[in-house]
Amino acid sequence: MLVLITYDVNTETTTGKKRLRQVAKQCVNYGQRVQNSVFECVVDSAKCREIQHKLEQIIDKDKDSLRFYYLGNNYKNKVKHIGVKKSFNVEGTLII
Repeated sequence: MLVLITYDVNTETTTGKKRLRQVAKQCVNYGQRVQNSVFECVVDSAKCREIQHKLEQIIDKDKDSLRFYYLGNNYKNKVKHIGVKKSFNVEGTLII
C-alpha cells in the first residue's frame, strides 16, 4: 500500500534540528522524498507500523507533528503530479 508520510518538526533549537534530521533519515529508509517533509512509501502493514513506531520515538509530541495518509494499493489513480519535479514509479527499480 502507498502511505504518504508528512512531518513538521520544530527546529528552533539544536535538539529540534537533530530530530528533523533523524526523522528524514528514517523516512528515507522506507520511501522516496517527494517534497521537503513529504515521503511516499510503498509498504505493507507491518512496515507501516514499524516506521510509525520509530518516528514516534524521535519526535517531541508537544512540538512536532507526523501525519500518515493511507492511500492503499490502488493509489495510482489517486495521485496526480503537476509541476517541476518529474513523477516517478515508487515501485520501480532503484539505481544507486
